[in-house]
Amino acid sequence: MTNPLLAPWEGAFALPPFAAIRDEDFGPAFEVALTEARAHIAAIAANPEAPTFANVIEAMEQAEGALDRVSGVFYNLSSADSTPAREALMRDLAPKMAAFASEVTMNRPLFERVAALWEGRAGLGLTPEQARVLELYYKMFIRLGAALEGEAATRMSAIKERLAVLSTAFSQNLLADERDWFRPLSEEDLEGLPDFVVAAAREAGKERGAAGPVLTLSRSLIVPFLQFSPRRDLREIAYEAWTARGANGGETDNRANAAEILALREERAKLLGYASFADYKLEPEMAKTPAHVRDLLMRVWAPAKARAEADAEKLTEMMHAEGGNGVLEPWDWRYYSEKRRVAEHDFDEGQLKPYLSLEAMLGAMFDTAHRLFHLDFRPLEGPFYHPDVRGWEVTRGGRHVAVFLGDYFARGSKRSGAWCSAMRSQKKLGGEVRPIVVNVCNFAKGDPALLSYDDARTLFHEFGHALHQMLSDVTYQFVSGTSVARDFVELPSQLYEHWMEVPEVLEKHARHWKTGAPMPKDLLDKLLAASTYDQGFATVEYVASAMVDLAFHEGAAPADPMAKQAEVLAEMGLPHAIRMRHATPHFSHVFSGDGYSSGYYSYMWSEVMDADAFAAFEEAGSPFDPATAERLEKFILSKGGSRPADEEWLDFRGKMPGVEALLKGRGLLEEA
Repeated sequence: MTNPLLAPWEGAFALPPFAAIRDEDFGPAFEVALTEARAHIAAIAANPEAPTFANVIEAMEQAEGALDRVSGVFYNLSSADSTPAREALMRDLAPKMAAFASEVTMNRPLFERVAALWEGRAGLGLTPEQARVLELYYKMFIRLGAALEGEAATRMSAIKERLAVLSTAFSQNLLADERDWFRPLSEEDLEGLPDFVVAAAREAGKERGAAGPVLTLSRSLIVPFLQFSPRRDLREIAYEAWTARGANGGETDNRANAAEILALREERAKLLGYASFADYKLEPEMAKTPAHVRDLLMRVWAPAKARAEADAEKLTEMMHAEGGNGVLEPWDWRYYSEKRRVAEHDFDEGQLKPYLSLEAMLGAMFDTAHRLFHLDFRPLEGPFYHPDVRGWEVTRGGRHVAVFLGDYFARGSKRSGAWCSAMRSQKKLGGEVRPIVVNVCNFAKGDPALLSYDDARTLFHEFGHALHQMLSDVTYQFVSGTSVARDFVELPSQLYEHWMEVPEVLEKHARHWKTGAPMPKDLLDKLLAASTYDQGFATVEYVASAMVDLAFHEGAAPADPMAKQAEVLAEMGLPHAIRMRHATPHFSHVFSGDGYSSGYYSYMWSEVMDADAFAAFEEAGSPFDPATAERLEKFILSKGGSRPADEEWLDFRGKMPGVEALLKGRGLLEEA
C-alpha cells in the first residue's frame, strides 16, 4: 500500500490527504525522505562540474522536497493535535533531524562549493534576490559550524543533536503538565462567574471527560477565571498551578533541561568564537548586539514600572476596602483590575464578549484583508487534520493565492499559545507553488464561541503572520514568507492588530451574536478609551521575561536558572504582585527551540516599528489608504527575507522609528 505522505497529492490545491494519513505512516515516510535528501546533498557536494548558482544553491533549494512535505504535515500536527505515537516519533526524530542538518551544514566539500560562489559572487551575474540567497546560505554554513575542524566539528554536531533532544523534551513536558492538570468546579465554585466563563468551564469538562465543569490551564479559561472569581482561595490555586507548569517535580520538570540547554548554547557560541550566545544569536538581527536590546528594554521598563506601581496601590486600596487582608498578590491583580476597569470605564468583558463572537471577528479579519489587499476568502470543505479545523481558499481577482486553515479551539492535544505556520511555503523555483498557511489558537469553545478583546487581538495578530506567508512573492523558499530577521517577523502580525481598534471595523463587524445588533456606540467609545488600560502590568510582565531571557544568554550560562531568574528580577525591582509572563520552566519561546532564544525582546523591537507603520496610514488620512497598503505589500509583505530587514523597512517608511511611538501606543509616554 502506497504511503499517502509520499504519493502525489492530487486533490484540490494539492492539500495533504489528511483522512488517509495514519500515525504509522510518518516514520517510514521520514526514512524515505531523509534517504532521498541525503542522496541529493551527496550528489551536489560531489558534482565534478565547477560550482554555479544553479548546481549548488538552486540544487540545495530543491534537494529536500519530500522531507519538507512530510515535515510540514508532521510538525504541524504534533503541535496542534498531539498523540502518544506522534510524541514518541518526535523524540525519535529530534536527534536524527539534527544529525541530518549537521551532515549538510558541516559537509566540507559542499561548503567549499558554497564558499567558492561567495568569493566569486561579483562575477556571477546574480539577480538581487539570488545575491541575497547566496549571502544567507554562506552565512548559515559559517554560523552552523562549517568552518570548524576535528574535535570542534565533532563536538558541534553532538551539541546540536543534544539540544534537539532537550528542546523536544521541554515542549512535551510542558504539554503534559497542561494536559494533565484540571480542577473540578462545584456549583458553589461557579458563583460570581459570568455566564461565558461557566459555559467555557462546562465545555472544558466535556472535553476532559469529566462529570461537570472543570478549570484547566488553557489561557482562554484561566485568565477570565482569575478576572472574575470572587474566591481568593481558588484564584490562588489556579494561578499557582498555571505558573508552576514545567516545575512540578518528576519526569515533566523542565528546570534541569533549561540549565543544560543554556550551558550547551554557551559552549556552541564559544566554539564559533563569540563571547556569548547572545552575541552569536543577535548578530544577524536588526538589534545586532545585547547592548542595543538592553537599551530598548530599559527605556520601556522605567515608565512601565512606575505605572504598574501606581496601579498596584489603587488595587490594594480596593482590596482592603472589600475587607481583604495583607498585600496584593499575583492572583489578585486581574480580579481587582477588572473591578477597577468597570469603575473607571464602565464596562467589563461580560458586556463586550457577545459582540466579539469568533464568526464576527473572522468576518472583520477577512474584510480588513480585502480592503487592504483585495483578498477574497471562500470556505472549503474538509476533512482537515481535526474536526475543529476550518479552511478557506484565498484568491485575488479570481486568481488562487493560498489555502488558509484556522484551528481555533483549545484541547488537551494542543500545546498552549497561538502561532502561525506553513504546511507549504510559497516559491517559484521549479514552478509556481502557493502556500498552505495555518493559524492555531487556544480559544475557549462555546456555542457560539465568544472571544475576549485579547483573544480578538490574538486572532488578528496570527493572521498578520498568515498574510506575510500568503502574500509572499519570491523565487526561493529560503527567503519566503516569514523567513526574516526574528526581530522583524513580528512587524506584520503586530501591525495587523491595529485594525482591531479602527472604529469603522468594530462598527461594521462587532455585532451581537444573537440579535445582530451593532455594538452600542457608548460601549464602543468606552472600549477604545480603555485601549491602554492596565498596560503597566502587561508591559512589566513582558519586559521582565525579555530581560531574564537576555541575562540567561548574555554571560556565562547559569548553573541554576531559577536562581538567576530570581536575581535578575530582584535587580529590576519587579513589583510583588506581578510575575514574569513566562517563567523559565514553561518559557517555550526560549527553550522549545532556538527561535526566540535571546530574542524574546523581538516583540517590543517590532512594536516600535508597527506603531510607526500604522502612523503611515494615519498620516495618509485613512487606515485603509490604498497607496500605503500597496507600499506595505510591495516592500515588506511580498519580499520575505529577500532583502535585509532594515532596507525593507526604509523602502516602506523612509526613516527608522523611535521608541516614543511605542510608549504612546501603550499609554506610557507621560511616565517616560
